[in-house]
Amino acid sequence: MAKVVIFGVLDTAELAHFYLTHDSDHEVVAFTVNQEYLKETEFKGLPIVPFEEVETFYSPSEFKFFAPMTGRKMNKNREKVYLEAKAKGYEFITYISSKATWFGNEIGENCFILEDNTIQPFTKIGNNCVLWSGNHIGHHGIIKDHVFFTSHVVLSGHCVVESYSFFGVNATIRDYTTIAEGTLVAMSASITKNTEAWGVYMGSPAEKRPIPSFKVY
Repeated sequence: MAKVVIFGVLDTAELAHFYLTHDSDHEVVAFTVNQEYLKETEFKGLPIVPFEEVETFYSPSEFKFFAPMTGRKMNKNREKVYLEAKAKGYEFITYISSKATWFGNEIGENCFILEDNTIQPFTKIGNNCVLWSGNHIGHHGIIKDHVFFTSHVVLSGHCVVESYSFFGVNATIRDYTTIAEGTLVAMSASITKNTEAWGVYMGSPAEKRPIPSFKVY
């Protein structure tokens, strides 16, 4: 069991608090946000402290960290907090729902994996990834760091997902496909061939749009 500080006080942080409280051995002890967003002193009955000074309140030698943030700015916002907390000396937990199906896969730190995800054997997941509920993650795949799956995404077998990618609800990816760095796969898009870095793909079969992903989300 670890005592955990959660970054944020919005919906994702509230959900993380719920899941960790009701479906893990971890104990949430506090929340933290950047000083400019510190409007209250408590959330869910626990203290909120400024992120800039969090290590003075909750020493990295005694407490662990969790930053289960959204995929905004193509996961760059979550990466920034992850790296800053790591620089402060924190170790991170990963939450995997007891209602997810997995097979002892190699899964990195600061991952938030919710209920009804199926992660098939021989697939690896990197650091700082979010898998919302109900995804199928096919066998022999590689998902790299800072990736966000929404819900009901089908990632077929032997796929490689490069960092900073984002998958909308009900997206489908063909087997043996490489999803390039920073790819945004739109809701219900069907990917049948390798993507290009920072591309936006919409439709079925999906077509690349002229605007880069970092200007869309």
